[in-house]
Amino acid sequence: MIILKFMENLTIALIQSDLIWHNPEQNRINFTKKIHRINNYVDVIILPEMFTTGFSMNPQHISETMQGKTLKWMQRTASEKNAAIAGSIIIFENDNYYNRFLFVHPSGEIDYYDKRHLFTLAGEDKIYTAGVEKVINEYKGWKICPQVCYDLRFPVWARNVENYDVLLYVANWPKVRIKAWNALLQARAIENMCYTVGVNRVGIDENEFEYDGHSAVYNCLGEIITSVNESEEVTVISTLNKNHIHEIRNKLNFLNDKDSFKFL
Repeated sequence: MIILKFMENLTIALIQSDLIWHNPEQNRINFTKKIHRINNYVDVIILPEMFTTGFSMNPQHISETMQGKTLKWMQRTASEKNAAIAGSIIIFENDNYYNRFLFVHPSGEIDYYDKRHLFTLAGEDKIYTAGVEKVINEYKGWKICPQVCYDLRFPVWARNVENYDVLLYVANWPKVRIKAWNALLQARAIENMCYTVGVNRVGIDENEFEYDGHSAVYNCLGEIITSVNESEEVTVISTLNKNHIHEIRNKLNFLNDKDSFKFL
């Protein structure tokens, strides 16, 4: 009975939060408090992009390794809450910096995805190394496709050729372009016939960019089922249902008519 429940339903917690600039330790402390205030059982806890530092173009003194404090904190927290923890941080590896999405299982197992589309407007492409591999995480019978912020603008990269169930974006998406965030999240859900989740930050960073959240969950028809439009910090819980995916795809079959794209 429990196994069937986990396979048919996935309960997620979206933590829409302000971030302390270039202060990994304090951000870990803040998120520890927020996570331990979650009293409901959840399967996945999702944090924003670069949740330990803010969206920084100066990674030299704030990056970590895959053996660093934040990853150990994620493993410990995932074990304590018996829930996966997801979000991106700055990783230094092989003399390169990556904006790396980490998905940490309660067992301590680590899946990761390196942001493919680097934000040239901020010079991210000059400092960070782009990922080259699309990743699908498998967790409790669900297939989850992790993406990071600017990836949202590129539908070919997210195209659902793997029959995944959930498209998951973490972001530092500014208020000035929040209408695009809302529209593109909905579009990705519609065209890929999957649940689409977006977790954005709030607050004002060191560069005076303002963020006002709009974290949301859309179903396979692009209907919004959970959203947070306010600027305040919140944790929102939403339950995804596998039967919804099967029913919509079996009834409409739009994915059968998708174009085929190849990356050169």
